[in-house]
Amino acid sequence: MTSKILKIAVDPGAATAPYEQLRAQIAGQARSGRLPAGFKLPTVRGLAEDLGLAPNTVAKAYRALESDGVIETRGRAGTFVAAAGDAAQREGAAAAQAYAERAQRLGLDREAALELVREALRARY
Repeated sequence: MTSKILKIAVDPGAATAPYEQLRAQIAGQARSGRLPAGFKLPTVRGLAEDLGLAPNTVAKAYRALESDGVIETRGRAGTFVAAAGDAAQREGAAAAQAYAERAQRLGLDREAALELVREALRARY
């Protein structure tokens, strides 16, 4: 477990290699929207420590994800979930991420936050 948003579990006894488990989970969460575009991933060393993996294992997963266009490394700024889709989709994802963070800071639970979005959309559409 690494954060409230990024949830990773690696089973060392599984037939699938740990780097592939990590790659598949991050890719799946990014494609489903659970990890929004622009989400900053932990450093290779930080994630390796959190998961009890070798840094090279995490680095291999990150390289594969970057090759697939799922994540992007921005030098010293870090590694982020890559933007996918058109500009409106990217902007919407950023707005949704900002709202989710603000709702959490305000202490709203998931259902209350979602209901506020539903009401706002009903008023507009």
